[in-house]
Amino acid sequence: MNLPLRILLGYFLVVGLAAFFVLRIFVNEVRPSVRETIEETMVDAANLLAVMATDELKAGRIKDGNFARQLDAYRKREIDAPIWHFRKQSLDFRVLVTDDNGIVLLDSDHTAEGLDHSRWNDVYKTLLGEYGARSTRLDEADDKSNVFHVAAPILDGTRIIGVLTVAKPVATVEPIIERSEQTILRHGVVLMGGAALIGLGVTLWLTASIRRLRAYARDVAAGKRITPPTGGGRELSELANAMDAMRSELDGKQYVEHYVQALTHELKSPLAALRGAGEILAEPGLADADRARFATHVLEQGARMQATIERMLALSQLEARQGLEHAETLDFGALVADAIASRQGRADAASLRFQHAPLPAMPLRGERDRLMLAVGNLLDNALDHAEASSAIEVALAEVPEQAVLRIRNRGAAIPDYALPRLFERFYGLPRPDGSKGSGLGLAIVQEIASLHGGSVALANDPQGGVTAELRLPR
Repeated sequence: MNLPLRILLGYFLVVGLAAFFVLRIFVNEVRPSVRETIEETMVDAANLLAVMATDELKAGRIKDGNFARQLDAYRKREIDAPIWHFRKQSLDFRVLVTDDNGIVLLDSDHTAEGLDHSRWNDVYKTLLGEYGARSTRLDEADDKSNVFHVAAPILDGTRIIGVLTVAKPVATVEPIIERSEQTILRHGVVLMGGAALIGLGVTLWLTASIRRLRAYARDVAAGKRITPPTGGGRELSELANAMDAMRSELDGKQYVEHYVQALTHELKSPLAALRGAGEILAEPGLADADRARFATHVLEQGARMQATIERMLALSQLEARQGLEHAETLDFGALVADAIASRQGRADAASLRFQHAPLPAMPLRGERDRLMLAVGNLLDNALDHAEASSAIEVALAEVPEQAVLRIRNRGAAIPDYALPRLFERFYGLPRPDGSKGSGLGLAIVQEIASLHGGSVALANDPQGGVTAELRLPR
């Protein structure tokens, strides 16, 4: 089953189920709602007639008095009332009056007079001072044969002297109920049809957008240079732009080529030096002093290659990680102090000094080894490019939600052309002594800062030298 058909079926399933349950609730609510309305009206009518019958019941002439004659006149009236979509042509209230023992004294149909209704709920509950009503089927097998009975007490002061019951067959309002149900069902079908058309339109629109993306991806795979498709919504447009960016990376292979070329360049120099030193060391009769000098050179170049490889491995491991794996709460101020102390010997040997105020305690969450590596690389970078007998200034400050480490040396300014490339892999500037590092230290610092949700920047200081700034979230 293809994607458009799945989307369409899923949409119809959701809309269809929702429409089914909503229609079911509406239809099921029509009949009880109409019946509740009828009962509410009958309560008013029963109480009104009970008040009108009070005097004649007290006088003992309820059966042959004026109230009985008025009921007979009501039954004989002819009407033709168009009520919205329903035409009423008969008067359907039946009125019964019982005494305080539940014996029927008056029946507008003249069929129940003299019968005992004291056990019927409408009479029984009303005589107890409660609300009395009942629904009785004339045919047990036919729900439409129900007749509503609503009673009201006939009072002499506060004493109940009788009960007046108003009865109305459900069949008289059945046409209203059936028409309402049919109207709801008809509109429900129209609504579902409209929803189906909307779903079909949305599915076709989405399918067309996906097909354009698929065609674009196939053209890219075929090596064609085409413009990414637009339209189909913001998300699909963003996906198309992302695919275009990926295409650019894949087409140019910029990252891989630069990585391989830079690595080849970095290793070619020490390898050539090792080969030259090896050839000289292989010559017979080489003086011991020269042999020792070239052996030292071999060791230095080997150490340089090893450092480059180790930093490459560290950087690749950092790039492969998606987040912190062993985070802990640590004192960043104490960590910086430890990093400075571990490099004090190197600074002394180069006649450099670290200059800083007491570093404040600054707790934050992070991985100690990684942060120590980042701070150490920044300190090493400052030492590598500092002028002889100058100071390395270290400052730790706290800004809202961040810890900020600033390291400044007094070395030469960074050329403008190099500023955008400082954090590229294998890119580095010559040191004051003419040597050059691996070009991976700052790239490692940037990866560690990113893993911790922070950032790192290098810039020429207005007062001279270069300032590195590492920001980490508190």
